[in-house]
Amino acid sequence: MELILLLIIAIYVISYRQNNGQNVYKFFITQVSDIYEKFAPYSYKEVRQKVKALGQDFSAREYTTQVIIFGVVAGGISYLYFYNIIIALIYAGIAIAFIPYLTYLRYQKIYSEFIFEQVQIYTTNVIMEFTTTQSFVKSLEGVRDSGILEDPVLQDVKTMIEMSYQNGTIDESIEFFNQKYPYYMVKNMNQLFLQITKEGAKDSGEALENMSQDIDALVEGVYRDQVDRKNFHKRFITFGLALFLLVMAMQFLLGTDSYIELLDIWYVQIILHLILIINSYFLITGEKYYNEDLGVE
Repeated sequence: MELILLLIIAIYVISYRQNNGQNVYKFFITQVSDIYEKFAPYSYKEVRQKVKALGQDFSAREYTTQVIIFGVVAGGISYLYFYNIIIALIYAGIAIAFIPYLTYLRYQKIYSEFIFEQVQIYTTNVIMEFTTTQSFVKSLEGVRDSGILEDPVLQDVKTMIEMSYQNGTIDESIEFFNQKYPYYMVKNMNQLFLQITKEGAKDSGEALENMSQDIDALVEGVYRDQVDRKNFHKRFITFGLALFLLVMAMQFLLGTDSYIELLDIWYVQIILHLILIINSYFLITGEKYYNEDLGVE
C-alpha cells in the first residue's frame, strides 16, 4: 500500500515539474484531448463539436466533479464489499475510466435530439413553402434561405438543391436525404412530394395538411417519450445504486466481523466481484437505452 502511494506522489511531482507549475489536472486533460483528436472517429468529433456549439458540453469543473463522484462512490461501495483499499482503488479507477463512454452516450443523445428538431423544422417549413411556391425545389430554396436550419441538415438541403438542378429531377436528391435521415416523417413527406411532382400539384392541399398533422402527432409522441425516459432514468439510477448497497443488509444480518471472516473464502470473493460487475453492466445498459436515438422508428 505504501508503495502505491509513493508511486502516485512521484507521478504527481514529475507531472508538476515537467509543466512548470501547470495544474496537473489541466495537463492530464490536455494529453487526453490530444490523443482523442488523433485517434477519435471523425463522426464522433463532429458530434462533440456540435454539442460544444450548442453550449451543452460540461465545463472542466463539471468534469472534475464527475470524476470525484465516480471515484468516491465506486471506491466507497467496493470497500464496503471487500474492506480492501487496493481493490477499492482499482474499482474507483475502472469507474472513472467509463466516464468517456458515458460522455459519448450523452453526446449522442444531445446530437440526436438536435437532428430530430432540425428534421422537424425541415419537414414543417418545406410544406409551408410549397403552399406558396408549388415547387419542391423552390420550397427547399426558401427553407435554405430562411436561416432557420443549421448544419449538417442545412448543408444536406443545399446538396439536395444542387442534385435536383444537375439531374433535372428530384428523385436522387430525395433518396440522398432519406438515407441521411431515415425518419418516417422525412420518408413519408418526401414520397408525397415525389408523387405530387410526377402526377401534378392538383388537389395537393388536403394531402399536405394531413401530412402536417401527422408530423405534429409524431413530434408530440417523441417529446412525450423523452419525458417518460427522463422519469424512468431517475428511478432506474436510484434502483441500480440500491442494488449495490444490498451488501449492507447482508452485513447487518451477519455482523461486520462475521462478514469479514467470509471474505477469506475465495469463492465468496468471486461472488462479490460478480455482483459488482453484473450490477455495473445493468446500469451501463440502462444508460445506453436512455441515450438511444429518438424519433427514428
